[in-house]
Amino acid sequence: MSLVLALAGAHAAALAAAGAWGGAGAVPPPLVAAALREQRIELRLSDDPALASRVLPQLAPAVARDVGDDVSAHRELARLTPARPLKAFRVGRAASATNLLRFYREGEARSGVPWRVLAAVNYVESDFGRLRSASVSGAQGPMQFLPSTWRTYGRGDIDDPHAAILAAARFLRAAGAPRDLRGALYRYNPSPAYVDAILRLAGRIRRQERVFLVFYARRLIVRTPSGYRQLN
Repeated sequence: MSLVLALAGAHAAALAAAGAWGGAGAVPPPLVAAALREQRIELRLSDDPALASRVLPQLAPAVARDVGDDVSAHRELARLTPARPLKAFRVGRAASATNLLRFYREGEARSGVPWRVLAAVNYVESDFGRLRSASVSGAQGPMQFLPSTWRTYGRGDIDDPHAAILAAARFLRAAGAPRDLRGALYRYNPSPAYVDAILRLAGRIRRQERVFLVFYARRLIVRTPSGYRQLN
């Protein structure tokens, strides 16, 4: 099977499985399998721009837009995050998809920050809380707060997903969101590439809400000096 057909098939299967699931209980194996197939191909395209430039134009326009946003976001984030040895990573279980969605919506209700943006930040910063390691700069928890910033915006445990998501909403609101969302995200992480990646991923969820479930179903894959490693 060609890479184009494999990618289109995985993309469609993941969306269909996410829609059938709805988010309650454990992630169904068909969704896990389809999401991982798509994820692995997208990582390959992210690492090989020339290949991406050949594959993306052969996809249906809507699929090309979705995959292109994923690939660009990953490429932008990879430039910001150095490869780390496998021993640097600690992992745990994420809160349930339904609980996370409830926390994001509460954050939006309190701050006006779109819940899709909070979800994208949570995904990028810690794979929805599965990645438990502190960053190289010392940021901690599901939304990766520096302890000094947490003292201003946090309430309770920095590692608690509910508390961390609401703290991120407070921070972004104080930084100018939702009126100036791009500027607020830049305050969260002062990198245009980071801001662009978050908005690309949030845009995917905005276009189809079940994409949140696809992202949630993906595996935790990290970049080490010897290449990518799947941790769950």
